[in-house]
Amino acid sequence: MSPTPLTLARAGLPVVDLRPDPADAPGPLVFATVSGAHLYGFPSRDSDVDLRGVHVLPAEALVGLREPEETRTRMWERDGVELDLVTHDLRKFVRLMLRPNGYVLEQLLSPLVVHTSALHTELAALVPGVLTRHHAHHYRGFAGTQWRLYGKTGELKPLLYTFRALLTGIHLMRSGEVLAHLPALLDEVDAPAYLPGLIEAKAEAEHAAATEADGETVTRDIEALHRVLDEAQERSRLPETATAFDALHDLVVRARLRP
Repeated sequence: MSPTPLTLARAGLPVVDLRPDPADAPGPLVFATVSGAHLYGFPSRDSDVDLRGVHVLPAEALVGLREPEETRTRMWERDGVELDLVTHDLRKFVRLMLRPNGYVLEQLLSPLVVHTSALHTELAALVPGVLTRHHAHHYRGFAGTQWRLYGKTGELKPLLYTFRALLTGIHLMRSGEVLAHLPALLDEVDAPAYLPGLIEAKAEAEHAAATEADGETVTRDIEALHRVLDEAQERSRLPETATAFDALHDLVVRARLRP
């Protein structure tokens, strides 16, 4: 699960040292990974770096009168690049895992790891037990949100997010694998031939306009992928409900009570 510098370099990350300061977390850090456009395979030269992870609050933070700091956000700059770190307490993160929430699973399974632990490995190993057919709803909904944003801005970023979400959902329904990297998805799922060109254009600027995309063609292709996702969900062998609840409960208890 530990990355090599080459792995991070291939993702187009603009800085070498991405490690957050453990002192900034309200509890021990379980993992921190790179998410966002670098994980999805279409970063721009001016993209910031999205780091996502999990911390473990001490037991006394949850049993007293004060509201626990379940989510911590921090932003800083390194080598002229903005880094954004968001971590959730383990219990909150696991509850998100048990919903049909592909976003947190992508963070957990991201190959772009900047901090890891044995608990990270154990948590990732339980992902198959939370995958269900209903994760298609997450990707369908996320694609719809990004498609509407594309309609307002005409930018490449939300357009590529729309394609990425639909292709990830289709691949998950068919294979049971969470794959968030758009260039890799193009080898797994039939997709429009113009997508590599759009990815290349996006590399020039974070808010580049989708000037190379034909509106009617793109609309037709998005609608077609929605139908493919519907069919993939209907035929999927994934279960209706998660099976890892008890195992995840035990993991959270052990992590909380560990000295």
